[in-house]
Amino acid sequence: MSIAPAPRPFEAFDDGFDADMAFDDMPATQVGPTRAPLPFADVHEATPAVGYNPVGEVVAQAEASLAESYPTTDLTPAALAPTGLAPAAAIGEVSVPRIAIHVFAERQDTLAAAERAAQDRRLSRATTQIRIGGVAAAVETYQHEPTPPLIIVECLKDPQTLLWEVDQLAEVCDAGTKVVVVGATNDIILFRELMRRGVSEYLVAPLQPLQLIAAIGGLFNDPAQPFVGRTIAFVGARGGAGASAVAHNTAYAISERIGANTVIVDYDLPFGTAGLDFNQDPLSGVADALGQPDRLDSTLLDRMMVRCTDKLSLFAAPASLDTDWDISTEAFEEVTNQIRATAPFVVLDLPHLWSPWMRRTLISADEVVVVATPDLASLRNAKNMIDLIRQGRPNDAPPRLVLNQIGVPGRPEIPAKDFGAALGVHASLMIPFDAKTFGAAANNGQMILDAGAKTKAAEAFQTLAQIVSRRELPAVAGPKGKIAKPAKPGKADKAAKPADGGSKSLFAAMFKKR
Repeated sequence: MSIAPAPRPFEAFDDGFDADMAFDDMPATQVGPTRAPLPFADVHEATPAVGYNPVGEVVAQAEASLAESYPTTDLTPAALAPTGLAPAAAIGEVSVPRIAIHVFAERQDTLAAAERAAQDRRLSRATTQIRIGGVAAAVETYQHEPTPPLIIVECLKDPQTLLWEVDQLAEVCDAGTKVVVVGATNDIILFRELMRRGVSEYLVAPLQPLQLIAAIGGLFNDPAQPFVGRTIAFVGARGGAGASAVAHNTAYAISERIGANTVIVDYDLPFGTAGLDFNQDPLSGVADALGQPDRLDSTLLDRMMVRCTDKLSLFAAPASLDTDWDISTEAFEEVTNQIRATAPFVVLDLPHLWSPWMRRTLISADEVVVVATPDLASLRNAKNMIDLIRQGRPNDAPPRLVLNQIGVPGRPEIPAKDFGAALGVHASLMIPFDAKTFGAAANNGQMILDAGAKTKAAEAFQTLAQIVSRRELPAVAGPKGKIAKPAKPGKADKAAKPADGGSKSLFAAMFKKR
């Protein structure tokens, strides 16, 4: 038997009023008879986390890219204000578990938004079914089948009818099911009445795909997991493009210059160079994690990681040919998700190969950086990669393009402008060719910021760190209010060298063993 609707009509609020504001500031007035929440999920009023990007240029580029994907849709903050959700460029990181989601929509644009959201990388682990019809169709469906963990229903009728239909849906819902209601009325009293009935979230039509994704992600945040780290995948357009060097130096810049905890994951199991670049030779690493993904927890991950600096940890590859690596796509996905809970930034150093797990990793990463050299082979491969990634990430900005090894003496090069025009993206960064600095840093197990702090390459890596992390370099005040410059690495390096003039690098140690 359904619960009767509220006995008095609802008062219409001004259309500019935001239904997702802080309701606790309002007096707790009684609306209708007191009732216990119906058998939906626990009352959930959490709004999705909104990330802030201080790098204005990065935000502008992301919004411009999304505007190209939505030529007929207004993505301005004012247009998104009725639902209280942030613009697409600032929805934050969302992780949705393996659940079933059923959508019952009445409007065509709601159907289109749900279909596009279902194709998004953030919902890749969820199974989404989209059906035509509102609450009545949902009630009829669940009289004969169990309810999924999440139901999204749309009702464009008046508030009293909406509440009556929600009561009907509650009678056929299993305990623990979360319900999101999409309505046409921006009414604070209606919102609070739905919350009392156990509805998890109320959204006002029309919806954007990223609004729906953010709402779903906010419902399934793990309280035991304080945050979900941002994954940044680096991949080379061809072998020898220097993707690993760019990934490692960028991660080092994020940890040392920006001051954020960062983890490097070297997924090039047979030929990974992360251990060499950081002068580390760990006994365990990412191969051990991939071999037992079901047993991973924070304690085991901490044992497997190598602490390079106070804010930089390393999951090194074994770099051994003794094993034929045959690891499932699910194992890579599970390990990556577990590592995301350990640091705000996770840099994925991906090998130059193509496989199902590579495709899944590139599409599911929060940020993708394609490193290419200005030649024809890189142009062809980079275009194939970017086109595929764009197709698999319809609601995200396109991958970043980094042109490396610019200005090699005697080598003909494709101009950066022509290179970017052929791919449909502008190069985010161009790193000049500097064989001396890069060679010395690699042989000594150092990063460019230490081996050549004043070089153009070091400046480029700091810029790239700001772009992919969406954070600015912290300003450190000097003695007279001036910005303090980083210390020169020369004296520190000389003091660190042994008395006999030898090197402490892993490169030198390998030759001493022979």
